[in-house]
Amino acid sequence: MNKHFIKATDEYCTLEHHVPNPMFRRSFTLSKNPEAAEISICGLGFYMLYINGTDITKGHISPYISNPDHICYYDTYDITKLLTKGENVIGIILGNGFMNSLGGGVWDFDKALFRGAPRVAIDFSARVDGAEISFIADENFKTHPSPILFDDLRLGEIYDARCEIEDWTLPGFNSDNWNNAIVAEAPAGELRLCNAEPIRVIKEIKPIEITKEGNAYRYDFGINTAGITRLKISGEPGQKVKMWHGEALDHGKFYNSNIRFVNDFYDEYNQTDTYILSGKGEEIYSQHFRYNGFRYVLVEGITEQQATPELLTYLVMSSDLNSIGGFRCSNEKLNKLYSMVDNANRSNFYYFPTDCPHREKNGWTGDAAVSAEQMTLMYDTESSFREWLANIRKSQTDDGVIPCIIPTTGWGFHWGNGPTWDSALFILPYTLYKFRGSVSAIEENADAMEKYLHYIATRRTENGTVAYGLGDWNPVNRGSHDYTTPLALTDSIMVMHMAEIATEMFNAIGKSDAADYANTLYLDMRNTIRKELIDIPTLTTAGKTQTGQAAAIYYGVFNKNEIPGAVRVLTDIIHENRDSFDCGVIGLHCIFHVLSEYGEHELAYKMIAKDEFPSYVYLVNDGQTAIWEHFCNLSDPYDASYNHHYFGDVSRWLTMRLAGLEVVDYRTVKVAPRPVSQIDSAEAFYELPSGRVSVAWKREANGNISVSYSAPDGVKVIKAF
Repeated sequence: MNKHFIKATDEYCTLEHHVPNPMFRRSFTLSKNPEAAEISICGLGFYMLYINGTDITKGHISPYISNPDHICYYDTYDITKLLTKGENVIGIILGNGFMNSLGGGVWDFDKALFRGAPRVAIDFSARVDGAEISFIADENFKTHPSPILFDDLRLGEIYDARCEIEDWTLPGFNSDNWNNAIVAEAPAGELRLCNAEPIRVIKEIKPIEITKEGNAYRYDFGINTAGITRLKISGEPGQKVKMWHGEALDHGKFYNSNIRFVNDFYDEYNQTDTYILSGKGEEIYSQHFRYNGFRYVLVEGITEQQATPELLTYLVMSSDLNSIGGFRCSNEKLNKLYSMVDNANRSNFYYFPTDCPHREKNGWTGDAAVSAEQMTLMYDTESSFREWLANIRKSQTDDGVIPCIIPTTGWGFHWGNGPTWDSALFILPYTLYKFRGSVSAIEENADAMEKYLHYIATRRTENGTVAYGLGDWNPVNRGSHDYTTPLALTDSIMVMHMAEIATEMFNAIGKSDAADYANTLYLDMRNTIRKELIDIPTLTTAGKTQTGQAAAIYYGVFNKNEIPGAVRVLTDIIHENRDSFDCGVIGLHCIFHVLSEYGEHELAYKMIAKDEFPSYVYLVNDGQTAIWEHFCNLSDPYDASYNHHYFGDVSRWLTMRLAGLEVVDYRTVKVAPRPVSQIDSAEAFYELPSGRVSVAWKREANGNISVSYSAPDGVKVIKAF
């Protein structure tokens, strides 16, 4: 793949001056049908690719979301069967994407040095009658403005159907009045074939209710997820239909203030797509280079006659990850909870785990770190995680620092990172190694991990602890960073944990010197935590919080003989809080597993399943369809996202603890059901690389519990029932 880019113009779209997305076209003649033909394309920011009128684009917002000064992604297609003797046509439409992220000003994306007009590079080759024919993107491509007058990944799209040009991707079209493309500057990033799963439509949903709201109509699709809308409408030329996408109502009215930022332009755009009719019969439109997170669509500019259920269809999208795990039990609320986590995971997985599908769409490292295991127990994440890790490596500085969002153009190195967030560099490869046996994930990231461990050692304070960045983010009913667990405790535990799993990973690939360094750091950090942050006589962590106590037990700070006493301290803290959890993202990743592992399974279930706030079943009872970003009832309306994944580790608890399917590693499972009195049956399955393992238990009429399980040959099964 070459780096010879072309563009339509030097101008690029801004909030003040809209520049339409460009179309590119090239026709060429073949003397015969080709024996073989291939095209590679790098479209920045995004592209749609047509061959002789057929849209062959692999998925939505292709090729990837990346910083083009780090990586320029491309895709390759076999187009042999689409070409024919005579004239053939390549057609391309480009979107702004990360190349020109107008709505990313909060994270300084609008200040990117590479910001500019969309551009494209291609390699075409064909073999015809034994001869090779090839060309690249150059001035022989013709270009013309598209009907997409404005587009931004976060803000919206404006599409004017009156500007459509019929048959421009087909042979026989006369493009003499189109301009020639011009040579564009090539971004600094390396060219890389995209191996992440494409983003595709996973289901279609019709509205469950249509309500008139002022002069508009509100469409309710019954689920808060992510994707685009398909508009089907007939009307007059120039009729303007404006669609606002939101996830909540406030006192029965459409509400989207929780997904906006302080910027004034969010009042006008904020997940808003506008379609201007051509007036040529029935018209069908969907957004091209963006997606929305929403349950509701407020449609302005339509008549009562047009406000039918057929007007809008929800095209739910996500990275096309294969489902490889599942859970069910006799309690339908827990089944609903599991599906809510599944929905939150998928609607926040667009090439990589994102922070909400509407406002941010950012790849926050800490969010992925706490969700990696729950996601990998549900889906085959290997290709997508490894691809995103390539971007993490590119973002790492020479001295080892990692930003908190990836991709970034520089924002996030001085706020928002820290050990818990940075741990994604270690936890993602380790999760792939543990669950999928992926040694490649370790090999690809080993140098970056080693560099980071040397860096983090320089951040230790005089007493040997580490304390910077974000901690137990979004604790219950408090501000996002108003956590009571000392940052030195959570940071130091996470450094210890990274060093521990790095030791195992380095040994797995024969990096003995790196393993020795990591193990020394692990032991030193553990000793430091015990000396500086644990009151050994009482077995109480600094701050005496649920998160601190649970994390210290979960990550192995306490010695084996100390664990019963440390668990008693934890349960005392929980009882003092009326048997409710009082944690942020770190605590809710650990606490239920600790309780179930050490004899307090009924308490863990109670905290998850009780009806009153805070609990997970509280969300189910409240009619939510995804997991919240913040367990908070301080305000009405809620001022955070109703769709987030990082509190979804409860699904891992359902699979591993309640159903009892514990994946020790890709070769070993532990069958350890933990029934509770309110549940009569539970079952779970997981597709290991070698085949499916499953566990099921049920309560018999006599009260006894019967357990069944299955595993493929070669998988070690540890029975603990």
